[in-house]
Amino acid sequence: MRKTELRKIYKEKRGELIASQVDELSLQLANKLLTLPIWEHTYYHLFLTIEEQKEVQTDYILHILHAKDKEIVISKSDFTSYEMTNYLLTDTTKIKKNNYNIPEPVDGIEVPHNKIDVVFIPLLAFDTLGNRVGYGKGFYDRMLGKCSENTLKVGISLFEAAPIIEDVTTNDIKLDYCVTPQKVYSF
Repeated sequence: MRKTELRKIYKEKRGELIASQVDELSLQLANKLLTLPIWEHTYYHLFLTIEEQKEVQTDYILHILHAKDKEIVISKSDFTSYEMTNYLLTDTTKIKKNNYNIPEPVDGIEVPHNKIDVVFIPLLAFDTLGNRVGYGKGFYDRMLGKCSENTLKVGISLFEAAPIIEDVTTNDIKLDYCVTPQKVYSF
């Protein structure tokens, strides 16, 4: 299947979920994350949930990261350049939704891309080869391209792997893992 088809299908699948289902699936997914061999690192990049898109509820992952005393990095998106600037999440970080309902830091302590050890990646769909489909703007591909080659890329999805994504390009950066409420995929 092509990315445009998968975006449509998986947006519809998400749209059919009610808030309590998203919450329960997100909790199951967070518990599955604990089984990954990724917890010896320091800097973890996490997206904040766009509730209007029925994305994975990342509050559970935030709690895990806090409990493990990890440095949490969140991003601010520039919709002109399609680049993300990373900031350390602290007790004083002010979060504000942008025009696309993405919760973002207003400002803060900037963290260079190459310092990030693990990136949790939002996605609409992924396949059994570790290819992923996001919203189509390439924010994460640009960011991941600036990270260290050792940075772990962990997709998080409410749904299982899709059929093969047919229109993968050389700019598409594959996942190392993808975690769903039911399963951990390793690529």
